[in-house]
Amino acid sequence: MSVMSSLFLLGALSLFGLVQGQASAIASLKEVALALQTPLSCDTMNCDCAFTSERSCCCGANDMYQTENEVYARMKDLYMRIHQLKNQVQELTTERKVAFQARMTSNVAVPNTQCFGPFNIDVPLPFDEVLVNDNSAYNKALGTFTAPTNGIYVFSFTTASLVEENALLYHKVELIAEGGSIVAVWENNREDFEDSATQHVNLQLNKGNQVYLRLISGRKICTTFKSNTFSGFLLYPL
Repeated sequence: MSVMSSLFLLGALSLFGLVQGQASAIASLKEVALALQTPLSCDTMNCDCAFTSERSCCCGANDMYQTENEVYARMKDLYMRIHQLKNQVQELTTERKVAFQARMTSNVAVPNTQCFGPFNIDVPLPFDEVLVNDNSAYNKALGTFTAPTNGIYVFSFTTASLVEENALLYHKVELIAEGGSIVAVWENNREDFEDSATQHVNLQLNKGNQVYLRLISGRKICTTFKSNTFSGFLLYPL
């Protein structure tokens, strides 16, 4: 009888109580186990652990450790994905809150006049009273809007001017984006001493692109300052 067969036979007899003197049988079983030299075939279970390590060692320890490592790796990956998703949601909801509205006041008038202008160069229009400025993208000191993210933006502006009767109503205001004129409003006559006009435009901007209004050289805006407005908002990000 082989050593392996003796081991299983003694174990079976001990289990069913068919061997007298269980203490002696168990001792024999232990001796056979300790003397065993041939490798154990236990499929995925590392049964060798039960014979060569401490009592607390489990035959399935290696498999358990591997499972723990796999679960930990999956949990770590899931945590990173949730964290990335949270950042993306936060970034998206924060970036979408982009809107501004500003208007001129009489504080921008040239001293001792009721007009802003005329100047011998093109001048950015100052909208010194800011009513809305979500995301702080509009700089009233410069009169400039800076896109905080790539996207499609909507801009609107109204130009209004009132001069004395028979005086020359002479103004031209352009919306400038990245150095180029996009749209404009203007008036040039003596027959009408009051005029207002509004423009709307959709623009695709990259992060950092700037948009502002400028008054063309030699022209002026008078009296009705608070009717001059400039506004915009992010329609959707890209």
